[in-house]
Amino acid sequence: MDSFSERLVAAVGATGPLCAGIDPSAALLARWGLTDDGAGLAEFGSRCVEAFAGVVPVVKPQVAFFERHGSAGFAALERVIAEARTAGLLVIADAKRGDMDSTMDAYADAWLGPDGPFQADAVTATPYLGIGSLRPLFDVARANARGVFVVVRSSNPEGRPLQEALTAGGSSVEDGLLADLGRLNGSEPGTPGPFGAVVGATLSPSAFVLSQFNGPFLAPGVGAQGAGPADVAALFAGCTPGSVLPSVSRSVLTAGPSAEALRSAAARARDDLAAAIG
Repeated sequence: MDSFSERLVAAVGATGPLCAGIDPSAALLARWGLTDDGAGLAEFGSRCVEAFAGVVPVVKPQVAFFERHGSAGFAALERVIAEARTAGLLVIADAKRGDMDSTMDAYADAWLGPDGPFQADAVTATPYLGIGSLRPLFDVARANARGVFVVVRSSNPEGRPLQEALTAGGSSVEDGLLADLGRLNGSEPGTPGPFGAVVGATLSPSAFVLSQFNGPFLAPGVGAQGAGPADVAALFAGCTPGSVLPSVSRSVLTAGPSAEALRSAAARARDDLAAAIG
């Protein structure tokens, strides 16, 4: 099997640079006329898969909206992930898991293991127990041609003081994380590694030069949070083609429940981003 980054670059090249969120919040379920339960979650996800297949390369289910319904929600999530992958979409599970030792082993098996229940192509993770605590997740991802996106520079203002804090070595926490992930990815030119960074599209550049990061980027903050295609193009200038994945959710999902309307909204966002970042 090709590596996660190889599959991502190929998918972006074939379809365009956009990750579409699948976020069945209570408000959106009501807007779409769906029940706020496991059946409603599954129907919401199925409509998204129908609309986004062939239009975007990647979908990103927000795990929290499924998890709040317990076992019924997780069953719906398993179904949505399976449907998306069958439809040819890559799936990033936005679970933001982060722990250590045997607990991290268990999370890795659940989300990225060959026999795990969710079988996502990649998962998001938080590194604030130390980047080394994510080693089990990295190992399972590499062994199974999956990916990990580590939250490094988030677009929410509450996260910025911690991410911008200076370490004993003088660099910021976020720049140190980018350097660590880059080293884990290796330095072979033109071959991004499987370990990506979540970098908010609403932010200004940090000291670390993003074009030197040898891995993929997940860039939230586009659309409802205020960033536009020009912001994405400026922040990620010079990065490997296909390695930058802007993410949208509300600005597209509010076009539902019609699959045609969802598809049109996603296509417009994709085309605007493609025109800006190439």
